[in-house]
Amino acid sequence: MGRARRWLVAGAITAVVTIGVPAVWAHGSSHGHIGGPEDVPPAPVALVLGAGVREDGRPTRLLAGRLDVAARLYLSGRVDVLLLSGSTGPDGYDEPGTMRAYLARLGVSERDMVLDPDGLSTWDSCVRASDVFGVSEAVVVSQSFHLPRAVALCRAAGIDAWGVGHDSARDNPGGTRVGRLRETLANGSSMLRGVLRKAPAVTEAPEGWEAAAPGGRGY
Repeated sequence: MGRARRWLVAGAITAVVTIGVPAVWAHGSSHGHIGGPEDVPPAPVALVLGAGVREDGRPTRLLAGRLDVAARLYLSGRVDVLLLSGSTGPDGYDEPGTMRAYLARLGVSERDMVLDPDGLSTWDSCVRASDVFGVSEAVVVSQSFHLPRAVALCRAAGIDAWGVGHDSARDNPGGTRVGRLRETLANGSSMLRGVLRKAPAVTEAPEGWEAAAPGGRGY
C-alpha cells in the first residue's frame, strides 16, 4: 500500500472515530426518549435551552421556535415549571430574560419560570439543572437537530430526560443547515464531557432563584 493510500485510510478511520462514534453515542443515549409535545410523559420541569438574542432584543428564530414549543407544553399542563437556561453578556445581552418576556406574552405565568443565566453550553445547562437546581426529571426543549445531543447530555448529568423538538427546517432552512453541521462537530466534545462529567463553568445558583420557584415545590 502506497503512502498516499495509507494516509487516506488513516484519515477515513479518524473521521469515523471522531465523528461517527460520538454521533452513535448521542443518538444511542437518547433513543426512545424523544417525541412530540403530546407523546412525552408529563414532567415537573421543562429545560428550555437558549439559542441567541437579536440586537433589538428579540429572540432569534431558532430560540422563538423553542419557546413556542415550551409554551405549548406548559399551557397543556404537560410541565409545571420552565427552567430557562442561557447566557448573559455586555450591553444588556440576556437570553433568559428575553425568553421569560416572550413566554409571558404567550400566557406563561412568570411565577412558573426560573432563570439560569449561566447556561453557557448545553452541558452546562444540563449539569446545572441537575446539580444546582436539583432537577431529576425534565423535558428538554430545543431544535429537533439538537435534541439527540441535548437529551444524551442531560441523561449523562443524571436527569431522567425526554426531549421535544422544534422543527425549524421549513421556516429557517439556513439556520437548520448550520445547526446540523454544528451538531456533527460538537458531538465529540460533548461525549467527553458526558463521559468524564466535567464540571460546568459556573457552579453557583443565581441569587434569589428559590423565590422564583412556584410555591417552593421541589423538582
